[in-house]
Amino acid sequence: MTVLKTSMRNFFAHKGRMALSAIAVLLSVAFVCGTLVFTDTMNTTFDKLFAVTASDVTVSPKAAKSDDTPQNGVPESLPASVLQRARTAEGVKSAEGGVSSMNVTVVNSHNDNMGSSTGAPTIAGNWTSNDLRSMEITSGHAPRGPTEVMVDADTADKHHLKMGDELRTIAQTGDFKARIVGIATFKVTNPGAAVVYFDTATAQRELLGATGRFTQIGITAAAGVSDTQLKQNMAQALGTGTYKLQTAKENADENRKGVGAFMNVIKYAMLGFAGIAFLVGIFLIINTFSMLVAQRTREIGLMRAIGSSRKQVNRSVLVEATLLGVVGSALGVGAGVGIAVGLMKLMGSMGMDLSTRDLTVKWTTPLAGMLLGIVVTVLAAYLPARRAGKVSPMAALRDAGTPADGRAGWVRALIGLVLTGAGGAALYAAASAKKATDGSGMLGLGVVLSLIGFVVIGPLLAGGVVRVISAVLLRAFGPVGRMAERNALRNPRRTGATGAALMIGLALVACLSVVGSSMVASATGELDKSVGADFIVQGKQRIVPQAEKAMEQTPGLAHVTRYKQLDATLTSPDGQKDTDGLTAADPSYAQDLRRATTAGTLTAAYGTDAMSVGSKYAKKHGVHVGDTLSVAFKGGATARLKVAAITDDDVAIDQGARYTSIATMKKYLPAGKIPPNVIMFAKARDGQEKQAYAALKTALKPYPQYEVRDQTDYKQELKDQIGQLLNMVYGLLALAIIVAILGVVNTLALSVVERTREIGLMRAIGLSRRQLRRMIRMESVVIALFGALLGLGLGMGWGATAQKLLALEGLKTLEVPWPTIIGVFIGSAFVGLFAALIPAFRAGRMNVLNAIATE
Repeated sequence: MTVLKTSMRNFFAHKGRMALSAIAVLLSVAFVCGTLVFTDTMNTTFDKLFAVTASDVTVSPKAAKSDDTPQNGVPESLPASVLQRARTAEGVKSAEGGVSSMNVTVVNSHNDNMGSSTGAPTIAGNWTSNDLRSMEITSGHAPRGPTEVMVDADTADKHHLKMGDELRTIAQTGDFKARIVGIATFKVTNPGAAVVYFDTATAQRELLGATGRFTQIGITAAAGVSDTQLKQNMAQALGTGTYKLQTAKENADENRKGVGAFMNVIKYAMLGFAGIAFLVGIFLIINTFSMLVAQRTREIGLMRAIGSSRKQVNRSVLVEATLLGVVGSALGVGAGVGIAVGLMKLMGSMGMDLSTRDLTVKWTTPLAGMLLGIVVTVLAAYLPARRAGKVSPMAALRDAGTPADGRAGWVRALIGLVLTGAGGAALYAAASAKKATDGSGMLGLGVVLSLIGFVVIGPLLAGGVVRVISAVLLRAFGPVGRMAERNALRNPRRTGATGAALMIGLALVACLSVVGSSMVASATGELDKSVGADFIVQGKQRIVPQAEKAMEQTPGLAHVTRYKQLDATLTSPDGQKDTDGLTAADPSYAQDLRRATTAGTLTAAYGTDAMSVGSKYAKKHGVHVGDTLSVAFKGGATARLKVAAITDDDVAIDQGARYTSIATMKKYLPAGKIPPNVIMFAKARDGQEKQAYAALKTALKPYPQYEVRDQTDYKQELKDQIGQLLNMVYGLLALAIIVAILGVVNTLALSVVERTREIGLMRAIGLSRRQLRRMIRMESVVIALFGALLGLGLGMGWGATAQKLLALEGLKTLEVPWPTIIGVFIGSAFVGLFAALIPAFRAGRMNVLNAIATE
């Protein structure tokens, strides 16, 4: 009880110091809990949607997959006879054929895309009674003919659609128009998909290109018949293994699996950044408790002198840490729910609707947040607590601070050097790797070891680095600058820990900046060297035939190149099978992409019954020019194609691609199985580049799902995409940097308290308030720049090593973004100034006589 009282008294005696540490715990726990609540809410939203839309049993084609687009762009389908047989099966209450396609684009009369901007699909299909499970018609009526369409209310609201508006649907089989005659509202939350409905005959004809066919059949069980029993009955009626049969649960699980993979990426990425914030927070907590223990050395000595044991002193400090963890974690759990709601609102503004009615806070989330916050806080306070318990009563009563252990310092330095050396060796091994997959593991090991090594060796580095920074920045400020330097050097362990907190976040920023800049520089360099096409046409969906035709009829073009990806199984001369497929393109592609060959010519690969392979494939399987490969085209015949060229795989574009001609593809694939173009290229006639560019944009204006880009556009988009990704990562890393700033503030504030008497004496002998504040600000700037210098140097080393691995994939250019690096370094100085505002202000307000009288 006495230990608890003492801990409570000390805890509340340092409310301001503890508050900053609690904020660090709060932010980290809030980010963890917010991530878990947000992802759990998204899972709940999708689970409800999948559960309510699935029939008791669903019959679909054997080859159909919920997350896959057929090779030819038209959904796999069933004959209507299957529906008739399903209706006669035992235990069936009703059966209805459905038509659905996600390979569509819907535009309004101004050619604006009505689809989601978040990547959610546009779904077109027929309206059935099964849809009444999840939707209700709130305006108008269901479509009754080929010129009528019904849309979901969310899409109508987002795009300001109303009854009577005309929509054009662009499908693989052609374009068709219809007017809105109805609006249907989801009974559950729609995460963002745009949905349009037609009558059954129109959906079959326009989406499937055939009448009397369905993409799936939804079956409702009669009373007393379970889904499992109904599935067995359907297998007997339709034939086991003939079609894909799924119960409602199996259908929902399959859909959930695809969404779950995407959600896990988001979840673990965000938890990773939360972990970084926790790691930074550990330094803050260690520094806080180390300084508080040092300031209470005499008090600890008195406690030991009157009978308190080491264990009790240790326990007292750990109880304070537990109180800090409990308060910070409890507030963090509540803040985490707020963060989750904020993320939901943010996603809503981007087009993904998530309702707060589905807000999911599992009991494990607050428990995980509380445990994580408390355990991390207690572990971080353990070293200061152990150090406090080891102080002898006489030494504590005699000294104002905890005595330093010189031997421990040398041991720490030795361990740090060993870890740093091991990390450097691992990074060197990664940079020397012959395969990116082999080097990635060494890169990860090198990052971890070098980071830990720099953290451990921080106090040793602080002496030299701080002196160099001070010589450049502080000596010009005379005695005040020298005092700031000595203050920063007074406790190298504290300076090292404070700088390390900032170092971690900035190291990751520098690493990612180097990697991102190198990727952009490499890709743009590769474009300049390899791409001969003037224009590139591409979209999120494959290019429909009508857009292809419009492109081919554009005036001012010297040629247009089609580029298709084929599902095929290759068998090499050594008997090994490969299912990576191959690429079919027009012979002009050899001009559009200047691929070097190690043997043969690429032009010959576009001849009849000929193909090319990449150099890595050729080396692995012993393939030479003149060899023949067996190529089994999915949905078509098996061909024997002669290898006419081996392309050099030391590139970033089309690495490993195997080419054949469009003519060869047509010889072995029936017309109905030929896939649409994934991308198309075009070359302008000499001197007509500007006119052809404008004409091509005009020709493809009716198809807003595709973008027309020249090489300049393509480079800029690549730069923008990587820049957006990096900005998002920097935003997440900002949490760790904020925690690091709190650490600098806390360290300075406690340092001011620790030096109260010293400050009073300096004021008494003539140091002005202005000079005092400047001294504290300079000390803060030096510590921040120390952390920034270590972090940026470490991060650039990581980034350069990562680029060596990227070079194995064809991205050979190393580019250091010096403006970003310099900007971050200068920004760190402002971080130091900002962090010193409150401590410097409080130091300047000290009463000189009271400060001198302080013990």
